[in-house]
Amino acid sequence: MAASLTSPAAMERDAAALAHPLPPLLVEAERVAATVAQGVHGRRRVGTGESFWQFRRYQFGDSRIDWRQSAKSDAVYIRENEWDAAESVWLWCDRSASMAYQSAFGPVTKLDRARLLLMALSSLLVRGGERIASLDGHDPPASGRVAQRRFCYALMDPGGPHEGLPPARLLPRDAAVVFVSDFLDPLETLRPRVEHFAMRGIKGHLLQILDPAEEDLPFQGRTRFEGVEDGLSLNVGKAEDLRDSYHRALRAHRATLADLARHYGWSFSLHHTDRPPQAALLALYAALAGERTR
Repeated sequence: MAASLTSPAAMERDAAALAHPLPPLLVEAERVAATVAQGVHGRRRVGTGESFWQFRRYQFGDSRIDWRQSAKSDAVYIRENEWDAAESVWLWCDRSASMAYQSAFGPVTKLDRARLLLMALSSLLVRGGERIASLDGHDPPASGRVAQRRFCYALMDPGGPHEGLPPARLLPRDAAVVFVSDFLDPLETLRPRVEHFAMRGIKGHLLQILDPAEEDLPFQGRTRFEGVEDGLSLNVGKAEDLRDSYHRALRAHRATLADLARHYGWSFSLHHTDRPPQAALLALYAALAGERTR
């Protein structure tokens, strides 16, 4: 059977279609990252560098005991140096159908905002000397602007179909992961994935992105709700009658999501698409910095 070959013209069209939205998004991501970078200081943390950081009391299994400092008191101290070796940060964006939702109350889709935040985060991480990679991509972690652009192209690749769960890959223990999604699926499906990484000592952050209509349910009167993934629909006579019970269910779901992250020592934050992206980006970056100092 003859092999099917893609023509150069078709490949060029596909590449152009993929690259078309990237420059504007990169420009916007760099603007957001630059704004946040002005208020971000260096992330001092323990590591394998040569610059002294601090003394700390000895704990079982520690190395690098500083006998000179220990001789000055009854306690045993170790010497910690400041981190200067790049570690890997693996980024994942939910690209399932529900992320394409945008109501009349939201300026962009959830997927557009997720991509913007992850592009901006990759810019901040690259500036800090980190190695980055796409969790559902094929490229290994790398540093520098080339790595950032490679990640951004992977982020824009439509691929598909996409499930709303991060892939259960095997990562090195010094890695960190960032998952960006609406996390509206039953959490019983997410828990095993978080546990997969957490039980290997990998720290992570969950960022939930919602459209303001998903938060507030601002609809009035007769309304038809349609599922974007399961195809189900619901007709209600007065949408406002659902609001209180909906809010209770959403709060309970979010509390369970935050508890899941907390249980494994991860962090959790929420962002709405009608809010400025800078605060969400700063929370992401600060969470990663905090994980490296624990």
